[in-house]
Amino acid sequence: MPLTRKGLATRQRIIEGAAAEMRRQGIFSLTLDDIMHRTATSKSQLFHYFPAGKDELLLAVARYEASGVLSDQQPELGALNSWPAWQSWRDKVVARYREQGTNCPLNTVMGLIGPTTEGARAVVVELLAQWQGELAAGIRAMQALGEIDAGLDAERGARALLAGIQGGVLIHITTGGLEHLEAVLDEGIASLRRSGGKA
Repeated sequence: MPLTRKGLATRQRIIEGAAAEMRRQGIFSLTLDDIMHRTATSKSQLFHYFPAGKDELLLAVARYEASGVLSDQQPELGALNSWPAWQSWRDKVVARYREQGTNCPLNTVMGLIGPTTEGARAVVVELLAQWQGELAAGIRAMQALGEIDAGLDAERGARALLAGIQGGVLIHITTGGLEHLEAVLDEGIASLRRSGGKA
C-alpha cells in the first residue's frame, strides 16, 4: 500500500535523522535506539517504514547521501562548457568540503558496504558512474568547442579526475586539510587545458 504524504515525510525524516546520527558517531556504533532517539520515533514506526530492519534503513541512507553528493555540485557540474564554468565547479566542490568538514557523505555511503554489501555497493557504483558521466560530458563539450584535444578519451579523463578527487577527499577526511583536494582539482583542470593548447 502506497505511503501517504505524511507517511513519506515521516520516512524521509527517519532517513535524514539516521544519516545525521551516522555522521556524528559512525556506522559501527550506531544502534536503532540512537536513531529512534534522534528522530523521535518508536521501534514499531521504524519497522513500519523499514520492514527489513536496520539494513534496509542503512541502504535508504546510502541512497540519500549518494544523491546529495551530486546535487551539492549542481548546477555547475551539469554545465561544464567553459573554463570559467570548470573553475566555478572546482570552487563549489572545495567550498562544500570546507563547509561539511570531515563528514563526507560519500565516505558514509562507502562505510555501508560492509553491513549492506550488495545494495550499498550498487549505490556507490551508480553514484560514481553518474559523477564520471557528468565530468565526461563536460570534457566532450569542451572538445566540441576546440578547448580540449579531440583525441583525448573523455571517459578516461573523467575517471582519472574522479579518482584524484576521491584521493583528495580521503586525505581531507584523515587530516582535515583541503590542500590535496585543491591541488588535484587545479592540476586536473590545468591538464585538460594543456591538452587543447590552452595554458
